[in-house]
Amino acid sequence: MAQGLPLTYLEAGEANGGTPLLVLHGLFGSARNWQTLAKRFAERHRVYALDLRNHGGAPWSDEMTYPAMAADVLRFLDDRGFARASVVGHSMGGKVAMTLALTHPDRVERLAVADIAPVAYTHTHAPFVAAMKQARLEGCTRRSEVEAQLVDAVPEAPLRSFLLQNLVLEQGSFHWRINLDAIGARMADLIGFPDLGDARYDGPTLFIGGTRSDYIVPENHAAIHRHFPKAAIEMIEGAGHWLHAERPQEFAALVEDFA
Repeated sequence: MAQGLPLTYLEAGEANGGTPLLVLHGLFGSARNWQTLAKRFAERHRVYALDLRNHGGAPWSDEMTYPAMAADVLRFLDDRGFARASVVGHSMGGKVAMTLALTHPDRVERLAVADIAPVAYTHTHAPFVAAMKQARLEGCTRRSEVEAQLVDAVPEAPLRSFLLQNLVLEQGSFHWRINLDAIGARMADLIGFPDLGDARYDGPTLFIGGTRSDYIVPENHAAIHRHFPKAAIEMIEGAGHWLHAERPQEFAALVEDFA
């Protein structure tokens, strides 16, 4: 595995000992999206919510594969002298977490994966990337002016608000703090999953899905159990893909009971 990039992060529960808990966000997200849940998890754990490459404050790179992103997390552990960590990952972050567990199982104590499976999907977020890249930022003085340009491609207001968290105003000008070029170019890798053969992680594993989402469905269970034979699968009633934001209490309770 290649040398990873140094990731930025939010830390909570610094006074707690024991195995650290890493939180990995999904595509278009950042550590900031997990700040509230990280504080809750920090009641019992030392928590690090990481910005994955090309997101948040993390370094940018043209390489956007899951092995590369897993190498970044491995470097984070190595740089801090952590032999092992428990890992919670949502969507893209879940695939990073699974890749880390399957390639370096000795470094992952427990694994919780939110609304994603170790499979390739046909869902593509390329239209969102295109809309964000095509938005004319020059001359805009209000976020609403940028949002108005996304309405056709992203009609759902909550999703637009989520994407707009990547819009930054600095020195009077807006810019995206997310590497849209790299994400767009590697979308096939991001909706896919690396071929890791018969790799398996035998540690405690929890998959949490939403009943209104189609990312964890019965057809995926065989792939889950092939790579993660001790996996339990829990579904949150009425939750969609962003289940941790839609049902934070139920999601947090499941993670706390597991971790």
